[in-house]
Amino acid sequence: MGAVKCYDIARVHEWKDEVRAGDAVLLSGYLYTARDAAHKRIIQALDSGEKLPFDLNGACVYYAGPTQTPDGMVIGSIGPTTSSRMDSFTPRLLDLGLSIMIGKGPRSQSVVDAIGRNKALYFSAVGGAGAYIANCVKSCEVVAYDDLGCESIKRLYVEDFLVFCGIDTNKNSIFNR
Repeated sequence: MGAVKCYDIARVHEWKDEVRAGDAVLLSGYLYTARDAAHKRIIQALDSGEKLPFDLNGACVYYAGPTQTPDGMVIGSIGPTTSSRMDSFTPRLLDLGLSIMIGKGPRSQSVVDAIGRNKALYFSAVGGAGAYIANCVKSCEVVAYDDLGCESIKRLYVEDFLVFCGIDTNKNSIFNR
């Protein structure tokens, strides 16, 4: 593994083409949590012409639902969810501007194709490291679907969140090596 690269999520359009499948990256900035229940509601909002709870253009979505927040912490353990659970929703969101996804595991061919078409990135977070990842979270606020509990959409500010590029903008993947 080469040197770990550090990137500001908000500037993804400036650096996304530099990242290659397999690269270790430290991400800092704002991202949104959303799992399958939230994705279903996002698609329903799009279908009915409603305003989305966050701007998809250049956004980063982390497929995660944190555990209860312990005293003195910003958030509970927040490990990645299996990304394929979101595959039926993802191509549409990528086509609308989603730039970064973080989860674990391989993606369907339709997602890989949408990543390439939209020059997006898919990162893998380390499964089983949710307590460690929680230390990277500096702020957390629920922005939508509070009734979903841990699966509500949250806006997190993270610093030095270690992820590995699973699929780069050219559709190169660590999952088919």
